[in-house]
Amino acid sequence: MAGEASAEAARKSSQEAAGATEEPQFPVHGDDRAAAFFDLDNTVMQGAAIFHFGRGLYKRKFFETRDLARFAWQQAWFRLAGVEDPEHMQEARESALSIVKGHRVAELQSIGEEIYDEYMAERIWPGTRALAQAHLDAGQKVWLVTAAPVEIAQVIARRLGLTGALGTVAESVDGVYTGKLVGEPLHGPAKAEAVRALAAAEGLDLGRCAAYSDSHNDIPMLSLVGHPYAINPDSKLRKHARELDWRLRDYRTGRKAAKVGIPAAAGVGAVAGGTAAAIALHRRRR
Repeated sequence: MAGEASAEAARKSSQEAAGATEEPQFPVHGDDRAAAFFDLDNTVMQGAAIFHFGRGLYKRKFFETRDLARFAWQQAWFRLAGVEDPEHMQEARESALSIVKGHRVAELQSIGEEIYDEYMAERIWPGTRALAQAHLDAGQKVWLVTAAPVEIAQVIARRLGLTGALGTVAESVDGVYTGKLVGEPLHGPAKAEAVRALAAAEGLDLGRCAAYSDSHNDIPMLSLVGHPYAINPDSKLRKHARELDWRLRDYRTGRKAAKVGIPAAAGVGAVAGGTAAAIALHRRRR
C-alpha cells in the first residue's frame, strides 16, 4: 500500500507541475472576436511574391531583356543597402507600373493563377501553413496582409483556403490598369492601419488576435495584437521579439535567412527584372 500511495502521489505531483507550465490553448476555439493576420513574403511563402510573379511576367514577355539591367540595379541596391530608400522605391514603382499599364485586370488575375502553380505553390512554408490552419480550425478568419499586388495575394489566399487578403492597390478604369497607384503600397505602418480598420469593421478584439511576420518593417502590425509571432525573422525583428518575449518560429533550413526570394533556378538579372515587374501588380485596382 505504501508503494501504491507513493506512486499515486508522484503521478498527481507530475500532473500538477505539467498543468502549471502549460500554455493556455491557442488559438481559442469558438472565439469569433479573434482572427489572424499573416504577412506573405518569407512568412507564408519562401521568397517574395513579386519575384515569382515577375518571373511569370517575364516568361510571358510583358517586358523585354533591355529592361533587366535597370530592374536588376534597383533590386541589387535594395538588397545590398538593406533599407528602402524613397527615391529608389519610387523609381522601381514607376518602372513596374508602366509594365502593366494598359493590360486588363482580368488578364493579370488569370495569369496570377498560372504563376501560382508554376512558381509559388511549392514555396509555401508548411509550418506557417499549419499555423494558419489552426486558426481556421478554431473557427477564426485568417487574412494575408501584404505589400504584394492584391490580385496575387487573393489568389494565394484562395488557394490556401484563407478568408481573404489585403494588398497594394493598382488603379484601373473600366477593368484596365492605368499605371497609377490607389494610395500608397501596403507596407510598414500602412499594414497596421489596414488591420486596425478591418478589425473595426469585423468587430474584432485586437487583443485576442494574432499576427505573423518575418520583417521588422511589420513591427507596427505585430504590436497591434495580443499574440504577435516572429516567423523566420530578420535580425532586427528577432532582437525585438526576444526583448518583448514574443513567440518565434523559424522554418528555414540551416538557420539561413532566406534571401528575400531569389529562386535558385533563375538568373539574378531575370529575377530582379521580374520582381520589379511584379511590383507593378503590387498595386491593386479599385
